Amino acid sequence: MSEHYFAPSPGAASRPGSVDLVLPDLHLRLDTDSGVFSPGKVDLGTRVLLESVPAPPGAGRLLDLGCGYGPVALAMAARAPGARVLGVDVNARAVELAARNARTAGLDNAEFLQVAAAGAAASPGPGPGPEQGPFDALWSNPPIRIGKPALHALLGCWLPRLAPGASAHLVVQRNLGADSLHRWLEEQGWPTARAASRAGYRVLRVARP
Repeated sequence: MSEHYFAPSPGAASRPGSVDLVLPDLHLRLDTDSGVFSPGKVDLGTRVLLESVPAPPGAGRLLDLGCGYGPVALAMAARAPGARVLGVDVNARAVELAARNARTAGLDNAEFLQVAAAGAAASPGPGPGPEQGPFDALWSNPPIRIGKPALHALLGCWLPRLAPGASAHLVVQRNLGADSLHRWLEEQGWPTARAASRAGYRVLRVARP
């Protein structure tokens, strides 16, 4: 069930499918399944984000926070072939799908990792993991439906992993609290601007001081 896409191990029975991500510069066929975010089509917020953000840095490390089956991370990887892209999600099924979609698309500069709610790798190895950053850009369609306290904790965990001077771009539906999130980010000391507004969504640009 889609409302549990933020569960580590979705209980919904597998129902494989596929969707097309079609952008002016990119066309990807992506495998999906039940129990992940927006399995029937690429979410409109994701499309707004990908059609609004500036080009990612051409090198360095880029992050997709809450990657789902991979549309944002794979768009980053295709647009910045000289960069390394990491997609993270709490949902093991989503991470597996995203990794498969990267292989199918031939995007070997993208990797995917299941993380715990606290932000560490679900199966940590020795030494600091790739999820520790620093990252030169962060793009995200964040999981608003986990609730404000959990969302604030999530962003408070990951935004500090941006490199100094780097930016995050977050897409949030206006009716689900985009403007209140904007205010909260500013109150926490994160300079935030509305980078785009379309179809009921805001794209927020959050700068790393």
